[in-house]
Amino acid sequence: VQLQAYGGGLVQAGGSLRLSCAASGRTFSSYAVGWFRQAPGKEREFVAAISRNGINTYYADSVKGRFTISRDNAKNTVYLQMNSLNPEDTAVYYCAAHFNNVVWRRDEYDYWGQGTLVTVSS
Repeated sequence: VQLQAYGGGLVQAGGSLRLSCAASGRTFSSYAVGWFRQAPGKEREFVAAISRNGINTYYADSVKGRFTISRDNAKNTVYLQMNSLNPEDTAVYYCAAHFNNVVWRRDEYDYWGQGTLVTVSS
């Protein structure tokens, strides 16, 4: 599976962005997908994850209620809708795929996209 994350950009605090993670391969629906982010000087951290069929979703406490993860398996794409953004959300955002079940540790993911930069200005 090859992943490509896009949709990042510059947004003012309080604004919204939608990130997309496009996957290649016909078995995309066999993979759970997670979003991670890495701010300058910090470790890459878990943001959200979604199960293979899209029914189960999981969020970090820092984004719960503001971010929504979803997927369209027919389009081989996972989305991350980000609302009420604040400067602390500034980071490079990565999507990753893990075969079958949802996992939360970054070292458990099998495939990674290249990342897309989100910058939130105050």
